[in-house]
Amino acid sequence: MSRTPRIDFLPYDAQALSEATGRVAVFLGVDGPDSEVARDLDAAMGGALSRLASGHRWGRARPGEIVEIAVPAGLAAEAVLAVKHDAEAGRLAMRRAGGAIAKSAGRGARCWPRSCAMPMRWRSGWRCAPTAFDAHRKPDETAEPEGRVRVMSDDSEALARAAGPMAAIAEGVAFTRDLVNEPANVLTTDDFAARLAAMQELGLEVEILEEDDLARLGMGALLAVGQGSDSPSKVVVMRWQGGGDEAPLALVGKGVVFDTGGISLKPAGGMEDMTMDMGGAGTVAGTMRALALRRAKANVVGLVGLVENMPSGNATRPGDVVRSMKGDTVEVINTDAEGRLVLADVMWYAQERFKPSGMIDLATLTGAIIVALGHENAGVFSNEDGFAEAFLAAAEGEGEGAWRMPMGDAYDKTLESRIADVRNVGTGREGGSITAAQFLKRFVQDGTPWIHLDIAGTASLKSESALAPKGATGWGVMALNRLVADRYEG
Repeated sequence: MSRTPRIDFLPYDAQALSEATGRVAVFLGVDGPDSEVARDLDAAMGGALSRLASGHRWGRARPGEIVEIAVPAGLAAEAVLAVKHDAEAGRLAMRRAGGAIAKSAGRGARCWPRSCAMPMRWRSGWRCAPTAFDAHRKPDETAEPEGRVRVMSDDSEALARAAGPMAAIAEGVAFTRDLVNEPANVLTTDDFAARLAAMQELGLEVEILEEDDLARLGMGALLAVGQGSDSPSKVVVMRWQGGGDEAPLALVGKGVVFDTGGISLKPAGGMEDMTMDMGGAGTVAGTMRALALRRAKANVVGLVGLVENMPSGNATRPGDVVRSMKGDTVEVINTDAEGRLVLADVMWYAQERFKPSGMIDLATLTGAIIVALGHENAGVFSNEDGFAEAFLAAAEGEGEGAWRMPMGDAYDKTLESRIADVRNVGTGREGGSITAAQFLKRFVQDGTPWIHLDIAGTASLKSESALAPKGATGWGVMALNRLVADRYEG
């Protein structure tokens, strides 16, 4: 499982610093040691940090990059990690520094920050650093035990208090990663719902709607997706009431625990990756966990539609017509365009029941968004500029890539059906992520600010990045948490 390291905050002690084993990280200014910690360490090392800072290698390093000094003279440590710090460096640079420190630290790591303000940036990177998902690996008997991370500061208590909320966010990210990484034979719809129900111990109100409940509500679109599977379809509602009486922000996630494409079967190559097709639901779950852990002073409701899209004698066929909770009928042209059917019903339910002040849906919805934006940015679609701009600012502040995409009534023509109110896909491949957003827009009520996030390119990666491991990234938890903090907590 994804692990977040234990971090102890201790008063600064020069003697303990010189006797520390393992690896020591220190923040070093552009021109060399510029803090008491760095100067003391430099003196103990015979001026090695000053010499490093005067060299070309340090001059070429970017803020947040690390230069390692192995077996430093005058110290018991096996290595010193010099982290380049610039007062003008942005949040993302420091988060990358934290991730780099965590990857380099190894057993017995210890880190001494430059100042009390620093950990609010680097600590999130440390906590969310790339770690392998090892839940299903045989234990390695030869692996060295993990060491503790010790952070020294002249005001360690204040530092620990300031860094506390980052632990909640990091746990939310780790929770999302674990959900998205799990194989489909483990993370069934039943198991997923049980993991969410367990978050009641954090103070969340959790309600599970079963298939009979969904049928009574008229969620024919969602039920059509899962009717070919032995796993029962569900909707899980998670409520965090940390604010007053104001209407909540609604987060809606697509939770297709495995997507074969249904009767419109996907190619075999790469189908194993479709365990991540519940990434939207995973992000909603991780965000709700983070909000509960940090006791957010806002009202937020998270709703996830959990289904499995399988081919069988009972599966929905191309050409079938299903009726949504809204009452619109949908001609299913392609059973592999199933996520929008799930979202349509859950979005309508969220609005009917909770009358939210705003609604954000998240889904690994289209391959077209990967063609458009690659794996660096999620696609952002919205019916309200101010709402979209607030999210984009939150995403930029947390270093999570997001890009605003166009919408327009002209795209609706491709969704016209001969026999139903709407088709579930357009008539061609052009603008596939946009026509998907236009489909969802039909299920947004007048007056509801709405954002659709297509996270197909950002929820999971084939290779490790500076901020995330190979596989599930947890993209979106930090941005959504930041949006709640900036826009809803006042």
